[in-house]
Amino acid sequence: MLSVNSQFSPNLNVYSTPQLQTRATETSPSNATPAATEQQNAANNDLSAEEQAEVQKLKQRDTEVRAHEQAHLSAAGGIATSGASFSFQRGPNGQRYAIGGEVQIDSSPVAGDPAATIRKADIIKRAALAPAAPSSQDQKVAAQATATAAKARAELLQSNQDNANPKKNNRSVGTLFNQAA
Repeated sequence: MLSVNSQFSPNLNVYSTPQLQTRATETSPSNATPAATEQQNAANNDLSAEEQAEVQKLKQRDTEVRAHEQAHLSAAGGIATSGASFSFQRGPNGQRYAIGGEVQIDSSPVAGDPAATIRKADIIKRAALAPAAPSSQDQKVAAQATATAAKARAELLQSNQDNANPKKNNRSVGTLFNQAA
């Protein structure tokens, strides 16, 4: 899930769970040392078939979540304001598995530069839709980026029109109408 931070909109983190959230620097079960893997296999042998099935589901979810967040990070580039953070669940084998995650990005417009804002909004949209299965939050972030780009395009068009029509810019300064504006 992609979350945005902007001075113009609140943090759009809709994934909330009482689970512990930590940075992506945690080691996944698949990155364990041989000794840890051996201990894990021994612990898995002590699990019931139902518990082993739950561990398999958690492992699969962990892999999906980490790949999803990595896709966001890869596409976001320099606008990511954090690495991936994850929500974990402890499996019956005592291991922690990522069951949710997010990447924070800066979605604020580029002050005074609508063209740069358009480019940034395009990156945000690509980052939001980068995973194979974007979440509803990812869709919201993409829609917000589309709206930001549309607003910036309107500003750019207005600026170009103002620059192309010099008569429009030569207003009389000092009249009551112009002072009120």
